[in-house]
Amino acid sequence: MPRRRPLSLKFRQLLGASLALVAFLGFTGYALDQAFREAAYSSLEQRLQNYIKDYYNGMEFLRNGALDMPQRPPDPRFSRPGSGLYAGLIAHRLRWESASSLGRDLPPPTMMRAGEMRFEGPLPYKDADGLMGEVYRLSHTTIWETPNGDVPLTFAVYEEAGYLTRQVGVFRRALWGYLGLAAGVLFLVQLLVQYWSLKPITRLQRDLEFVRNGLGQRLGDGWPKELDPVVESINALIESERSHLDQSRNTLSDLAHSLKTPLAVLRSRLDTDTNFNELRRDVSAQVQRMNEIVSYQLSRAARSGHALFAAPIPIEPRAEEIVGSLEKVYAGKGVLCEFDIDPASRFPGEIGDLQELMGNLLENAFKWSQRRVLLTVKQETVIGYRRPGLAFTVEDDGPGIAPENVERLLQRGVRGDERVQGHGIGLAIVQDIVRAYRGEMKVDRSSELGGARFVLRFPPLF
Repeated sequence: MPRRRPLSLKFRQLLGASLALVAFLGFTGYALDQAFREAAYSSLEQRLQNYIKDYYNGMEFLRNGALDMPQRPPDPRFSRPGSGLYAGLIAHRLRWESASSLGRDLPPPTMMRAGEMRFEGPLPYKDADGLMGEVYRLSHTTIWETPNGDVPLTFAVYEEAGYLTRQVGVFRRALWGYLGLAAGVLFLVQLLVQYWSLKPITRLQRDLEFVRNGLGQRLGDGWPKELDPVVESINALIESERSHLDQSRNTLSDLAHSLKTPLAVLRSRLDTDTNFNELRRDVSAQVQRMNEIVSYQLSRAARSGHALFAAPIPIEPRAEEIVGSLEKVYAGKGVLCEFDIDPASRFPGEIGDLQELMGNLLENAFKWSQRRVLLTVKQETVIGYRRPGLAFTVEDDGPGIAPENVERLLQRGVRGDERVQGHGIGLAIVQDIVRAYRGEMKVDRSSELGGARFVLRFPPLF
């Protein structure tokens, strides 16, 4: 079954931001709606309380026990039948309703404890035509002092539920309308922000296409800091691949050029009248020469590349292995090799390159030293980089290298002393590997041992 293709970064960002936007606006709308409903209920309750207080201030009981209500009610709607605002009172053998209650069968208030107030609703009621409606009711029970003694009474004020419902409905329509408009505007802003924030990704894709089509050599500069490590790694990979390709071409070219002479000699010997023994000797010599050429070029090609993203390799165990082997080879000299290696130091490359570096430098030091060799490895931490830099130092107490001879000795095939066995390519190999890792090599005199000192520095990595 084919693997499902992952969602694009643009779609992921748009989907995530849209879901967050919908959730935020939805929660905001719900919270505002609930807050408005609670405020509307609180305002209604407070308004009904004020009506009860106004009625209390204007009514009184006469000496004959009759109830005298105020001539002008707190709100004109109490005088208009079916206005939606009603009032009622119950006491012992007494019941009163406002003129607006005419034709309305309102739920009567019930006696409560003195001083108790209760807000209820919506409560159902029926009008004169038999139609059902709903009202909110605020009831209050008190003890009223009259000429004939204290009278417990309950006063209630009603308001049609439709007023509050319509008020909440108007607010909801305005709220969700404005939130919908805000969502549309924010969505457009989100698209613009997405285009702006992902523009470097689009540029990176375009630059990679240019490089792949041969229209560019590397990715440009001026990237956001989050993309700097990626761009740096891609440029390093591009340059590494080009270097490998150039090295392969050079190796093939060198191999072909080196084989031309032996092949020409063989051809000329075959074309001439040469006795069998002499021909055999010449062919053997030229075959041996070609074998040496091929071996050298293969060795050179094998050392030309390195893994750009290889796992860091502990240095101290490898150094111990190499020094152990060299001590056996140079046992007659009795050379003592001292270590000053940071236990946390790691080589950010291939194990073969690490062995070539330390093997050639340490062998060179063992070869030229009198009694002592010193290997120092330190980390060079730089803030903002993923991997620290690295510094190798190999010193010996030998004769050292004159400054004017350093450049010549680093050339391939050149030896410091023709009487000393070797091929003169060890230091050149070290220099090639150091360059491949974008490092630098310095050769001078050791201040501690007096002989040669080789210092290799590898830069930190993002």
